[in-house]
Parts: sequence; C-alpha cells; structure tokens
Amino acid sequence: MPHLRLLLAGLLLTACTQPEAPPQQGESVDLLITAAVVLTLDDGDTVHRPGYVAVRDDRIVAVGAAADAGRFNPARRLDRPHQLVMPGLINAHQHAAMVLLRGMADDLELMEWLERYIFPAEGANVDAEFVYWGSRLAVVEMLSSGTTLFADMYYFLDEVARAASELGMRSVAGQTVIGFPAPDHATPEQTLAFTDGFIGRWKDHPLIVPAVAPHAPFTNSSETLLASLELGRRHDVPVLIHLAETEDEVRQIRERGGTTPARYLHDIGFLEDRVVAAHGVWLDAEEIRLLAEAGVGVVHNPESNMKLASGAAPVVEMLEAGIDLGLGTDGAASNNDLDMFDSMDFMAKLHKLHRRDPTVASARQVLRAATIGSAAALDLEDELGSLEAGKKADLLLVSLAEARAQPVYDPYSLVVYVLEGSSVDTVVIDGKVVMENRQIPGLDWEELAGRVEQYRQKVAASLER
Repeated sequence: MPHLRLLLAGLLLTACTQPEAPPQQGESVDLLITAAVVLTLDDGDTVHRPGYVAVRDDRIVAVGAAADAGRFNPARRLDRPHQLVMPGLINAHQHAAMVLLRGMADDLELMEWLERYIFPAEGANVDAEFVYWGSRLAVVEMLSSGTTLFADMYYFLDEVARAASELGMRSVAGQTVIGFPAPDHATPEQTLAFTDGFIGRWKDHPLIVPAVAPHAPFTNSSETLLASLELGRRHDVPVLIHLAETEDEVRQIRERGGTTPARYLHDIGFLEDRVVAAHGVWLDAEEIRLLAEAGVGVVHNPESNMKLASGAAPVVEMLEAGIDLGLGTDGAASNNDLDMFDSMDFMAKLHKLHRRDPTVASARQVLRAATIGSAAALDLEDELGSLEAGKKADLLLVSLAEARAQPVYDPYSLVVYVLEGSSVDTVVIDGKVVMENRQIPGLDWEELAGRVEQYRQKVAASLER
C-alpha cells in the first residue's frame, strides 16, 4: 500500500506540473460561422452546403466549405447546423421615420394620399424627435427582418443617422431637398446649406454614408436639382431622387416642359453614376437607355407601386439594359411594412403576372436585386452585397428549423418564395453581432412602444382638426 500511495502521489505531482496544452493552431479570426447553407451571391453564385464564413474586425476573411473551417482559430464561433447564411439585405429606398404614419391613410391615390393626409400630417407633427423615434422603430423592424443597410430620404437626417448608428445599422442617409417649406427648412437654399454641414458631420462614420436627396423632378426647380447634384459631386456622395413613379408625375412634367421625367433630367445634365432613382415605373425604352448609359442606379419598390396602383416598373427591360437594379420597400406609410423578404416575394410574382411569363424575375435575379444589386445601385458593390473575402462582414443567419423551410432543394427559391423576415435569427453588421436569437442588445422596447403611442395620438389629433 505505501508503494501505491507513492505512485499515486507521483502521478498527481506529474499532472499538476505538466505544461499547459499548446494553444489551438490556426489562423486567428474574431468570428467563425458554420451553417447548413452559405449563399455567397458572388459572381458565380457559389453555394456551400454546409459552409463557413470567417470574419476579422469588420471584414470577411474567407468563405468556403465547412470541412475547411478547421484552419481557423476563432475568438467566437457560431455553429448553426440548422440555419442558412446569406448577405445582409439592402433596402435601397425608404423613408424610415414615416413608419409613425403607418396605416394612417390607406386605399387612396398617390396625390390625394400625399396632399390630403401625408403633407398635412408631416407639417403638424414632424420635428427632430419625431424623426429620431420613428427611425428607431424602423431600424428595429428592419434588423428583425434581415436588413443590414437602408437608403433613406427624409428630414432631420442627423436623427436618422443617430437612430441607425446607435443600434449598429448601416444607412445611406439622404437629406430631402424640396421646393416648398418642409418640416426642417423653409427653402431649398436653407436645406442645401444644412446638407453641406450634415455631410461633413457624418462622412467618415463607419456605418453612415450621408447623401443629398432632391425629392423629385416635379417638386424641385432645375436650379435646385443641379445645386443638389453639385453638392453631391463636391463631397463625392450619392444623390437620391424619386423618378417616374406615377402617370401623374409624367403628366406634370409634360405640361411644364413638353418632355418626360428622365428625358428632362438628361436634358439639364442631371444624370450620372452617383444618382440613384427610386421607382422608374413609367420609363420608356429610350429613357431606360439614357439611365443605363449614365450609370444611374434604379430601385424597384413593388409593394408600394402595387398598393398605390402606380403600375409595374419595366424591371425586365432595365435588367436587359444593364442598369444596376436594387430593391426597396418604400416607406411604411405606403407599403405598409419594411420586410425585404416580402418585397422579394412580391417582386418575383408581380412581374410574372404582369408579363404573363413565369420565367421572368427569377428567384436568383430577385435575391441578387435585394443584395448585390442594391449595393451596385448605391455604388457600394465593392464593399457590400455578397459574402466574399475582403468585403464588409454584413450578413444574416436564417432558421431552417421550421416546417415551412424544409426541404431545401434550391436555397434561392426558399429565400424568395418561402422564408419571411421572422425567420431571421441573427444579424451581423460591420463584423458585430447586432441581433442574436432575435434579441437586439440595447433596445428598450417598452420605452420605444410608449413613444410610438404618444405620436400616434398626436398625429390622429392633428388630422381631426
């Protein structure tokens, strides 16, 4: 027995004095994600089943087959065998704060909707706090449904940028310039002066791209349009505009100058590659050619166009012409949600019905419009829109652990025709996990909901007067 005690003591001493196991070998990364499916949306539409995405700082380091993920030594890993990884959705046109006007006035023609309800409600209620809380609500809705970047056109844009950046959301934030008194400025000249400072305040922010947003050709003079373009050129930022959304807009431009909206912008020298045009419903073949030659990005908003009966944009012709075509929801006052999964589903089905051709607006084309297409329309395709080494780490993980998500034959078809915003589990923006297990850190929902109800009561009272 003494010998046994000595042997045990020796073994214990040896165990306690053994050097620590060497650290795991491999390339150090901050985040390693493995999943059942990885949709890259790269030029070859590469799909890995199963696959991985490796992230260091704010960039993607590598994407590949899951069998090769062992070469990395991650600080954190997310192993999601029942989820799909894809690029973050890019909502390339909307008006975030208008979510506070959601459902206020529906089932109306656009001009009646604007002139009798929206413009009066905005005039009576929109201030910096309204925009901040409305934008915060919109950002929560978008994060919860897989959007990682939104392009915005509205007022008090410092508040839009603040609301987005606080929750880790990326935004192209466009200050609206309009040819009549707006909630934040009385004249276009005042707005442009403000926008100059706004761009300077946010231009170097990692999540915010400030922009100039002249509202539309029919709401601004040619002088204001060109001054907006010049400001965009001087700061090298995007210029966002509504274009050819309705037949009534086309009529107004014809009555004013004997031409059409896109031809008018071409004739005054407004069209160039920094311009991003929302809608483009009533473009003819020559106008599509003019936009393509100038490098103008176009953003399709199918749900808003359908709900307001504006028409079906010629997206097939725009794609054939080589236009960078993105996808958006438009504002929640005219959609009425900010779920890009809904927008993808509607885009595909609208154009199949409109053209009576089930082969147009394929699931693959639609998903590309919502990711790399939107990035290209905003001139951000070198940084965003696909899962490729060197690009920003903006991505989402979508649950496949639900009956509607099985089986998975074609992941493009699944994403566009089956999944919903509520299927999104985790969102990563700029390399940071900003939503996990559908929880958003730093969100006080009770406070936000309380503020929204206060504004609902205020807006409703203003419409009764």
